[in-house]
Formats: sequence, structure tokens, C-alpha cells
Amino acid sequence: MHSKKIINAPDRLIPEIMEGLVLASHGSLVPVEGADALIRADMPDDKVALVIGGGSGHEPMYTAYVGDGLADASILGNIFAAPTPDHILAAIKAADRGKGVLLVYGNYAGDNMNFDIASEMAEAEGLRVRTVRVMDDVAVPRHEDRRGIGGAFYQVKVAGTACREASTLEEAAARVEHARENLRTLGVAVSAGSMPETGEPTFSLGPDELEIGMGAHGEPGVERRKMMSAQDLAREMTTLLVDDLPYRSGDRVAILFNNLGATTMMELLIVNRTVRSELEARGIECVRTDMGHYLTCQEMQGFSLTLIKLDDTLEADLAAPCRSIGYSQGA
Repeated sequence: MHSKKIINAPDRLIPEIMEGLVLASHGSLVPVEGADALIRADMPDDKVALVIGGGSGHEPMYTAYVGDGLADASILGNIFAAPTPDHILAAIKAADRGKGVLLVYGNYAGDNMNFDIASEMAEAEGLRVRTVRVMDDVAVPRHEDRRGIGGAFYQVKVAGTACREASTLEEAAARVEHARENLRTLGVAVSAGSMPETGEPTFSLGPDELEIGMGAHGEPGVERRKMMSAQDLAREMTTLLVDDLPYRSGDRVAILFNNLGATTMMELLIVNRTVRSELEARGIECVRTDMGHYLTCQEMQGFSLTLIKLDDTLEADLAAPCRSIGYSQGA
């Protein structure tokens, strides 16, 4: 089915997204010269810089998470495509304040290649760069191959706090790596998103089918199944997540329900009932729940479920104040 989009010229999507973000920021964001990237206008002079980025079309990830307590700069790739190395390099150089630059982005082949090239170019110019990729998708068996999906929000949130507080690049990277080790996500879709340029769906599902474990663009998941109740779906997803880390009795966790674009709050609240019941039965305590749009795929109908095992440091990192167009909390 062809999807309708309220856009202008398809080849103007990225500059118009950037212009809309700058206008919405009321002066807190400015473009990076020579790149499809945005940077904080009020970035302090003495901090570890956090640079994030990825394909557009997943808003508010990564484009709208630039601000105090979150990222210092973000690079916008084309729709569902990695940013180019020259644009990444421009953002790294613009954000660097002499204490190094931490890169956080999803573990996809194009992003890995282009960010690695840009990192090498930056280091050749004397800048210090570290990378902590988002690799939270439990649908992929090999840890090193895991995609970065909805849990990216928690990793960026921790990274924003760590880069604001850490005295060194190495300290900030270690805190974000610790978050990644305790972070697991699983997604489910019942209908596809679309390519804004064409209106065509990114994949197809039958009217009575759902995909458990799909990636952010509809990449194959654990299996394609017949539609089921929210209760049965939530039980399966919780089991797959809990068993993967594994999460154990006595653990404290935060839960993220990420709306992939076209799922209602009603559905997420109903799923939450079963997820909480399943966790409580395992002796796992939920101390924080986040629910909403964090990493979307246009109008995809579905959601991802994220668990992060908490300790005092991670809980404080998630609770720390931050402010951006895409997410704000605290003073």
C-alpha cells in the first residue's frame, strides 16, 4: 500500500529536517558548516564531546537528541542511510573541545564503515576519538553482529551524562560500555514503515502476520508468526530478553517501550501489564518505565521492548537532567 507523506521535494528532505530542528530549538542548535549535522550552540569549552548520528527517518533518534545532558552534535544521514565520512569528520572537529570525542551510533555495516573512516581521518589530524556502538538487538545470535535498535535511547542518555561528568574520554567510554553490557532489546512489527521518497513499504507482512525480532528497517527477526494476543506476545518477548543477559532474581531494571511510529499508547499500556507481571514473577524489580517515541521507522506499526539492568551509577545516569527537542527531564 502506498503511504502518503506531508513533504515537499523528496531530494530536499535532509536540509528541511535540519532547518525545522534549528527553528524548533530557538537558538540552542546551529548547523555544522559543510555537513548535514547539528551542534549545540552553548557547548561548554571543557568537556568530553559526544557525537551521535545515523540515518534520518528514525526521529527523534538520532537527530533530536542534541542538547545539555545528551549529545553535543549529531550527523544526519539520508533516509535510513549512514552519514558520509566527510560529514562525520566535520561534526567531530566542530564538537572537539580538547578532551576527546566519543562516538555512539547503531551497529550497521554502513555506519560502521563510515564512522571508522571518519575516526581515522580525525586521529590523523591529532584528535582523540573513541567509539561505543549500540548493539542491543537480541534477535541476532552473535553479539558482535547485533543491531542497534530502540535501546539506543538509553545508551545515548547514559553517554550524555557520562560525557558531561567524566574527566577523561576513557572514563566516559567505560561508563557507556558498561551500559551496553547490561542493555537488551527486542522488536516486533505488525505492519511496515515506508520510504518517504517513494511511499513504498520497506517490507511486507500478511494481514494476519507479525514479525518478532525485526530490525529498525524491517530486517528479518526471530520468526514470522500469526497474530496473537498482547499477553502472549509480551510473555514471549520478555522471556527472550530476560534469558539473553540473563537478568536474574534481585536485579533492578528500567523498561523502555519504544513506539516504532504507529502504535497507540493503549497497546503499549496493555503490553506493560504482562511485562511487569512476568518480571515480578522472576523477582526482577522495575524502578523506571519509559514509554513513547524514541526510535521510529516512519509509520511502522509495532514496538520494541528494552531492559537495562541497573546499578547505582546507571540509575543515576538515566535520572540525570537533560534537555533537547527530542527528550527532556529534570531541571
